[in-house]
Amino acid sequence: MSKRSYALLSVLVLASLVLAACGAAGPAASTYECTDALGCVTIGPSEPIHIAYWGVLSGPDSSLGEDSKRGVEIAIDDKGGKLLNHDILLTTEDAGCTPEGGATAATKLATDTSLVGLIGSSCSDETVGGIAALTNAGLTTISPSNTRPNLSDPNRGPDYAGYLRTAHSDAFQGKAVAEFAYNSLGARKAATLHDGSSYAEALQQVFADSFTALGGEIVAQEAVAKDATDMKPVLTTIAAAQPDFLYYPVFVAVGGYVTAQVRDVAGLENVALAGSDGIFTADLLKGAGPNVEGMYLSSPDFSAFTGDYAGFITKHETKYGGSTLSTFHAHAYDAANILFAALEKAAVVQEDGTIYVPRTALRDAIYATKDFKGITGTLSCSASGDCGAPVIAVYQVVDADPASWNPADTANPNPKKIYP
Repeated sequence: MSKRSYALLSVLVLASLVLAACGAAGPAASTYECTDALGCVTIGPSEPIHIAYWGVLSGPDSSLGEDSKRGVEIAIDDKGGKLLNHDILLTTEDAGCTPEGGATAATKLATDTSLVGLIGSSCSDETVGGIAALTNAGLTTISPSNTRPNLSDPNRGPDYAGYLRTAHSDAFQGKAVAEFAYNSLGARKAATLHDGSSYAEALQQVFADSFTALGGEIVAQEAVAKDATDMKPVLTTIAAAQPDFLYYPVFVAVGGYVTAQVRDVAGLENVALAGSDGIFTADLLKGAGPNVEGMYLSSPDFSAFTGDYAGFITKHETKYGGSTLSTFHAHAYDAANILFAALEKAAVVQEDGTIYVPRTALRDAIYATKDFKGITGTLSCSASGDCGAPVIAVYQVVDADPASWNPADTANPNPKKIYP
C-alpha cells in the first residue's frame, strides 16, 4: 500500500471513530448522571427554562398578585428573556388568596416535571395550603409578599424546606404600626379587626402585643368573614369600646367595606383608621369612597430601597403604562433574580445545550444567597427562608380618587410617606 493510500485510510478510520462516538446527528451524547436526592430537571437544547408564578390573579385581591407578577416579568426582560442561552418561559397559576386555592394551584404545579423553580405565593394563606405539595415534589418557591411571621420560623416543619421569601415578616410590620400609633399619633386605646386570614389574624396580634408593651390598651379585637359586606354590627361593637385608633390589616374587599361604613357608626366618626400592605392598592380607594382620605397604610419603605428602584419604576411605566398596583413588585423582581442567580450556579450545562438542574443543589444555592444586590436592598437568606430587609414605613392617603394613586410620584405621591 502506498503512503498516500495509507494516509487516506487513516483519515477514514479516524472519521468513522468520531462518528461512532458522536452519532451521525452531531454533538456527543451527555455523560451526566443525576445523583441529586430530589432528582433533576432535564432541559433539552431547544427547550426553555420553565419557571412559574403562583398567587392571587383574580377577584378583589388580584392587584396584589398582578403587581408581583409584573415584577417577575420585568426581571425576565432585564435578562433579555434568556438564561444560560435558553429562553425563559413564565407560566402562572391563580391561587385565589385562600388555603384551598393554594392547595389546588400547588398540586397542579407539583406534577409539572419541566418546572425548575417558582415565585410565589402572593397570600400567606396560599402558602399554608400549598407548600407541602411543592416541597415534597422537590420544588422551591420564593414568595415576594407572604408576611405571616411563622412561615419563616426556625422551628417550622419539613414541609417548608422549599420555601423562602423576600418580603418582610409581620413581626416587624405590626411593631412599626404600634409604634406609629402610640408615639406619633398619641393613641392610647386601640381596636383591631381581621378577616380570618392567617395574614390578618397574625398581624393584628403582633400589633396588639406591641401596642400593649408600649403602654397602650387594646379595647377590642374583632373578626369578620372575608366575604362579609355589612360591617355595621362589628363596627358598633368596636365603637362601644371607644378606641381612638382602629387597625384592620385585612384584604381589599373587607378593607373597602369597613372604610366606607365606619363613619356612619356613632362613636367612630373621628377614630384614626389604619391598614397594612394587604390593602395598599388603588383598589382600596375604589371600594372605600371618601372616608379613605387621611387613612394610614403601612408598607415596605420604598424610599429605603438601596438599588435602582427609580429605574424599575421607569421600566414599569413604559411596559404597563401606569403606576404600580400594590406593594411587592420590587420584592418579586428581586426574588426572580435570586432564582436566576441560583440557577446559573446549580445548573449543569452540556456541550449540546442540554441543561440538568439538580433540585437539591438549586435549593441549596438559593438558601446560600448572601449579599445579593437587589433593588429592595442587599439581601441574604437565613436558614429558615427570610431573605428580605424588614424596613417598614407608614403612608397616608391624601386623595380618595383612585386615579390619583401613585406612591412612586416624587412630586405628588399618593399615598404619601409620613413615618418614620
